[in-house]
Amino acid sequence: MSTGFVVLPDSVGTDALRDRLPLRALRTLRYSSGRPWIVGSWDAEEIMSACVGPVHVVVIGFCPVTTIELTSLIGRIHTVSDVNRLAASLPGSFHLVAAVGRQLRVQGSITGLRRVAWAKSDGHTFVSDRTDLLAGLTNAEIDDSLLATRVACGGMVPPPLRERSMWLGVRSLPPDHYLLVEDGQQTREVKWWQPPAPEMPLLKGAREVREALVSALDGRNPARGRLSADLSGGLDSTSLTFLAARTTPHLLTHRWAEAEAGNDDSKYAAIAMRELPDAEHLVIPQSDIPLVFTDPHLNGDPEQPYLFARTTARAMYTARTLAAHSSTRHIAGHGGDELFYKFPGYLHPLLRRRPLTGVRHLRAHLALSRWDRKATVAQLLDTSGFPDWWKRQADQLTTPLPGGRFPPLSWGFMPLHAQPWVTGEALHAARTTLRETAEEAHPFASDRGQHQYLLALRTTAPAYAQLGRLFSRAGVRLDMPYLDDRVVEAALSVRLEERAHPWRYKPLLAEAMRGIVPESITTRVTKGEFSADLNLGLRRNRASMLDVLADSAIAERGLIDVDALRRLLLAPQADHSRNIALEHLVGCETWLRTTQEGQDAPTP
Repeated sequence: MSTGFVVLPDSVGTDALRDRLPLRALRTLRYSSGRPWIVGSWDAEEIMSACVGPVHVVVIGFCPVTTIELTSLIGRIHTVSDVNRLAASLPGSFHLVAAVGRQLRVQGSITGLRRVAWAKSDGHTFVSDRTDLLAGLTNAEIDDSLLATRVACGGMVPPPLRERSMWLGVRSLPPDHYLLVEDGQQTREVKWWQPPAPEMPLLKGAREVREALVSALDGRNPARGRLSADLSGGLDSTSLTFLAARTTPHLLTHRWAEAEAGNDDSKYAAIAMRELPDAEHLVIPQSDIPLVFTDPHLNGDPEQPYLFARTTARAMYTARTLAAHSSTRHIAGHGGDELFYKFPGYLHPLLRRRPLTGVRHLRAHLALSRWDRKATVAQLLDTSGFPDWWKRQADQLTTPLPGGRFPPLSWGFMPLHAQPWVTGEALHAARTTLRETAEEAHPFASDRGQHQYLLALRTTAPAYAQLGRLFSRAGVRLDMPYLDDRVVEAALSVRLEERAHPWRYKPLLAEAMRGIVPESITTRVTKGEFSADLNLGLRRNRASMLDVLADSAIAERGLIDVDALRRLLLAPQADHSRNIALEHLVGCETWLRTTQEGQDAPTP
C-alpha cells in the first residue's frame, strides 16, 4: 500500500514543496509544464497511468486491469462526471486521480480504506491520501476540540465524526464523494456513490460475491518475494487463503497460536492446513508473540490516533516475521466481520415491511444474543433519525452504560460514554463537537440495517490503512480484499434478512465459498474468543502503560486527570469496557506525542 502521496497544483514553487515531504523514495508524475503533479512513495506495481487527448487518469493502489484496458476505458470520458462510470467499473481498491482539461478529480475507495484529504494554502488546493502530510505542508495545528472528543468518547467515535481530520484547515473527504478542483483553486466535494439496494436473494448474491472475490485475488502475486496469507481458522481469513491457493499453491500461511483454551480456531486451522499440503504453514507460538499493550509508547501511525493501539507491537512483530520468510505481500481477512456479520439494525424495517418474518427473526436474536427485552422494545420503537442519535450522545455522555445484553439496534452500535478520568473541559468540548455533528449528519443508507454495515466499514477501514503502513515499514504490502469496492458492493446488494440471518454464521460468505473452502469450516457456528489475550496483556503491561501516562501530553492539555486514571486502572474491573477505553486513550496519547515531537512513529 502507498505510504503517502500529494497532488500538487500546476504552479510556480511546487518543486520546493515536493522537497518538504517527509517521505522516502519519492516518485514523481509531472504536468505537461514539467512541474510535479503527483508526488509520493509507492511501489512501481501500485501505479498505472493512461492518457487520451485532454484526459489523463492515474490509478494508485490495487487495480487488476492493464494499461491498454484502462486507456480503452478512458477513451469514453469527455467530462469529469463521466469518470463515474470508470470508477464504478474498475475492480480493486485504489485512489483515482483524473485530469480532464483544467479540471481535476481525486477520490478514494468507498469504505475509506483509501482516504482523500485536501487543504488550501496561498489560494492553491493540495490533495493527499494522508492528512498529516497536508498538515506539514500547510503548517496546520491540531484540532483540540476533536482531540478532546476522541479522549472523552473513549475512541469509539463513529463516522462521520471519526472521518474528520485531526488538523485545523485540513479536510477529509467522505468516502462516497470525489474532490473536484478547477484551475487549481476552486474546490467542491461531490457525492457520486450510493450503496446498492439490498434486494438480491442470497444464492444469487453469493455468486456475485464469489466472482468479486475471485477477481479480487487475481493479480495479487508480488513481482518479487512471495505471497503470504493469514490462516487463523476463522471463515474470513480461511476463505481468502483457499482463493489465493488456487493460483499460488505454494503460498506461505501465517497464524498466531491462541492464549484462550476455549478458542477452537486451532481446530479449524488444522483442517485447512491439511487441505493445503503444498503451502508452507507458519504457526507462531504464544510464547513468541508480544503481549497486547506491549511497548505502549509505540504509535501505529502519525496521521491520527490508532484504533488498535494494544496490538501495535504484535503487528510490527508479525510484519517482520513475514519479511524474514521472504513475504513481500500479505493477504489478511480484515473487513470480513464488517461485511458479513449479522448486524441487527435490519429488524427495524423488516418488522414494518414483513412483520411475521421480522417477529421470527427478533425471537431468534433475543434467544441467541440474550438481549434485554425492555431495552430491545425501546430500541425498536425508537424511530428518531441519525442526527437525533448524535444529540443523545452529547446529552448522555456521562450516563452509565446500560447493563445486561444491550441490543445494537440504533444508528450507532453502542452509546458513547466518557470515563471518570475525563475532565470537565474535555467533556464540554466533546458535547459541543457532538452537537455540531448532529447538525450535518446524514445516514449512510436509508435502511438502518444497510447503514450499520457501512458504519462498521467506515469506522475501521481507515485504521486498517494505518495497519497497512505499519506492515510497509517491514517491506510487506498488506492486502485486504474484503475492502475492495466491487466486493463491498456485491455483499451490500444482498437482502439484509438473509445476509444477517440469526440462525447462521456469515451465511453470505459461507454460500459464496461453497466448494472452495471445506464444508466443515463454512458451516462453523463459533467464533474465536480472545479475552485471555487481553487479560494477560493488561496484567503484565499495566505498569508500563501507567508510566507512559504519568507525564501525559493529554493531561498537559487539561483533558484527563492522571490520578483518577491511575486509581481506576488499579481497581478491579467489572468488564472490558474500561480496558477498551484505555486502549483508545493510549492511542491518543502516543499520537499526540508523535505530532509534538515532529517525528515519524517510533519502531521497537
